[in-house]
Parts: sequence; structure tokens; C-alpha cells
Amino acid sequence: MPERWLFCILFVTITSRAIESTAKVSPKRSLVWGPGLDANKVLPARYFYIQAVAEDNVNFTSSPGENTFTVNINSPGEEFTRIWVQVLDRKDGSFLVRYRMYSSYRDLIQRDLAHFPFVDPERNAIEIAKRFGQRQSLCHYTIKDNKVYVKTFGEHVGFRIFMDSILLSLTRKVKLQDVEFFVNLGDWPLEKRKMTEKLHPIFSWCGSENTRDIVMPTYDITDSVLETMGRVSLDMMSVQANTGPSWENKNHTAFWRGRDSRRERLELVKLGIEHPDLIDAAFTNFFFFPHNESLYGPIVKHVSFFDFFQYKYQINIDGTVAAYRMPYLLAGDSVILKQDSVYYEHFYNDLTPWEHYIPFKSDLSDLLDKIQWAKSHDKEAKMIAKAGQEYARNNLMADHIFCYYFKLFQEYADLQVNEPKVRDGMDLVDHPKDDLFPCVCHRTKLSHVFRIFNLAFTSIICFLEMNFNPKSQEDNRTTGLCKLLDSSVIASIFIQ
Repeated sequence: MPERWLFCILFVTITSRAIESTAKVSPKRSLVWGPGLDANKVLPARYFYIQAVAEDNVNFTSSPGENTFTVNINSPGEEFTRIWVQVLDRKDGSFLVRYRMYSSYRDLIQRDLAHFPFVDPERNAIEIAKRFGQRQSLCHYTIKDNKVYVKTFGEHVGFRIFMDSILLSLTRKVKLQDVEFFVNLGDWPLEKRKMTEKLHPIFSWCGSENTRDIVMPTYDITDSVLETMGRVSLDMMSVQANTGPSWENKNHTAFWRGRDSRRERLELVKLGIEHPDLIDAAFTNFFFFPHNESLYGPIVKHVSFFDFFQYKYQINIDGTVAAYRMPYLLAGDSVILKQDSVYYEHFYNDLTPWEHYIPFKSDLSDLLDKIQWAKSHDKEAKMIAKAGQEYARNNLMADHIFCYYFKLFQEYADLQVNEPKVRDGMDLVDHPKDDLFPCVCHRTKLSHVFRIFNLAFTSIICFLEMNFNPKSQEDNRTTGLCKLLDSSVIASIFIQ
């Protein structure tokens, strides 16, 4: 585990109960011990013990109640870590607490960077350009003094706009370390060499089990973050307000729409024609395969993504690579049936089959059985849908995407063994100019007006939190205030 887990903070809140005549559990006298409190004890699921002790310093020998102890485990250095905790009543006055730490952003990033013990910008500038530059579409970026420079390779480099946009947005918000890297603009990940061979670090929007690319959030979710309330209508926030009817009133058919970008999609549509009571699947476009209407039915009109959630079961099947609709499907309140796949997005490693989605085999051989299972286990299917939705809300919002990019570039920059350079042929990527609403602020000086506004805004939010948030208790108001003040400071830094 990363060294930061050495500093995990354990909060144990004990609720007193009148058990065994007048005996009450004493928060101060109860005992906590076990290997799960030692960060050096690395287990898939860690555990420790709590012994309930009464106020007269006598151990309980029978259960004081299964809900006596509430245990919360947090890592102060990792905001986005997910930890599952269970408190098990052993009925003899003691409790077994077990917990499992799931991937944090740091874990996911380190998984990809583990293939590269060091990064040599000088070597990469020569070798990656020579190896991939003639056959693939690449961007060679250098961020120097918080300015973005780029050189493109290949013929089809239009998707560079997504990478330019996120880098410019980041440099307007934070001070990035100087860093030099290559971005793959194509669908398929590139680094196919074995671990025993010389690997080259390539940033891609999609990874696979057979490649060693460093995976970023997809261009699709990146663009939706940057263009929210702009030119895109589908984003992680709008989905949450357009989840269709309640669970009980949704259509009980599995739903899919898309184009013919993978053979399994052809088989899915054929299954839908054969089993219309279970699957509503149709193509909205043909591009990769010949369109045989007798086999695959007619091409249908596009359906608004929000209307997908009229249906209780959503089928997610690969396109050319991973289907980039997965974050939006998770954010809805339908349950996802996801194809087993070698391809993955940056967050897939954090998802668990049967917890966040229902898996089916890559050849679709058990898809009908899985749909039947979901229909006959409605309560369980609804719980899976809810868990997937909660994951998306807590891990795939705009701030999470920005933070992932930032942490990824910072971790990568730390691996560099020589200084990044602005290479020959690189061009400065300028910040966009808005002639309609030109910016008149001075980024080198924070205005007095903004300071007053910032303080007033923070004060209002703090007041609302303390007075109208039922969860805001006396002991955590300071934390909430600190977070808001931190946000205020960060906002000040961003505009300087």
C-alpha cells in the first residue's frame, strides 16, 4: 500500500445503550486493538477488534447491541479513496471490524505508471517519434512554465482539440510541474510490448489488458466536463436530472442503441430480433459492416440518451474499444449489463461485477440468462443500479476528472530523470480569445473586489452549512469551514 496509509485516521463513535441492567458502554474505556490498525499488515481485507467496556471498567460478556459501534475510516491524504467497513457483533461483548480499501486515484494512476520506473524525456522525444510518428496520430506535448507546447505526428490529428483544451484549462487553474509526454489520438492503445522489452510511455484515452498505455479520462467525458452548459447537452450533471421514470415504472426490456463498430453488436441486434420480449436493440448507423436489413432490421432514428432511462436494463457493449457511454449509464438509475472486455476506461478497475453492474460474457452467450436473472431478482438489480449511480456521483464528476488529470501529470512528472524541453517544431498552444465576452482581469494581481466577494461568499456558505445542514454537527463544523476556506484560497491562487 502507498506510504500515506500509514497515516489513516480511525474514528470510532460509540453510542451508549442501557444493556445488562444499568450498564452502559463507555467510549473512553472500551478497547480497540488488532492487525488492521497497523499499516504494515497488508491483507485483502484488514480487521481489528473492539471490546465493549462498561463505565465501571467491567468488560461486557454479552452483546450490548449490534449497532453500538459506528466505525469510519478515512485517509486524509486521499479524498477519493473508497473504503468498505463492516462491524460484526461476536455476541460476547466484543466486535470484529473488517474493512477493505478500494482503489484511490493514486492507486489507479500508480497501476499504469508502475511499468515505468523512470521517464527519460530526451530518449522518448527521439524513440517514440521514430517508432509511432509515421503510422499513428500522436501529439508530443511539453508544459514549461505553465505554458503548453505541442508538435503533432500523423495525418488524423483533429482530436488534438480535446487534449489542448484540458491542458489549457488546467494551466488556468493550477501551476503544473514542467512535464513532457506523448498522447495517442487514436482509439486503440499503442504500447503492445511485453514487460521484458523496452516500453515507451504513451498516454491514451483507453487501455487494454494487452497493452501498457497510461490511461486518461476519455475525450468524451473530458469534453463534457469542459463544455458543460456550453455546446454539449450530455454531461454527468444533466443525466442526473433526466433518469426517466421511477424504477417500478420503467420498461422491463433491456435496451441498446448504437452503430455497427463491433461484430458482437451485430449479434446483439440479432438477439433482439429473436427475443423482442427481452431485448430492444437496433442500429442508428452502419459504417463498418454491410447493412443487411433482413438480418439486422432497419436503421432507426437516434434516441435521446436521456430516453435510454425509460428502460430498466441498459446493455453496455464495446465499440471499436470500450464504449465511452459507461459513465453516463452509471449516473442514471437503470442497471447496467456490461460485456466482459479487455478494454477499460480510467475508472473501470474501481468497479466490481455484481456490485456496480451485471457482467455477461464477451461472446454474449449468457446475456439472455443475465437479463432473466435481473428480471427475477428485481430487488438485487435495483441495489446494483443504485451502487453504480452512487459510484458515478462520487467519482466521475467534473472535479474528479480535473483532479485525475492533475494527479496523473504530477505523478508522471516526478518520474522524469532530465529536464523537459520545448523541442524543435513545437508550437505554443494559445488560450482561446473570447471576442464577445473578453476577459479584463489582471491575472498577476488579485483585485480587492474579488477578495471581498470571496470572503462574503465563503461566509454565506458557512452560515448555510451550520444552520441548515442536519448532518453538520458541532465537531465537524470546523472541518466544513476549513474546506470552504481552503476552496477560497485555491480560488485566489487560480486567478492570479
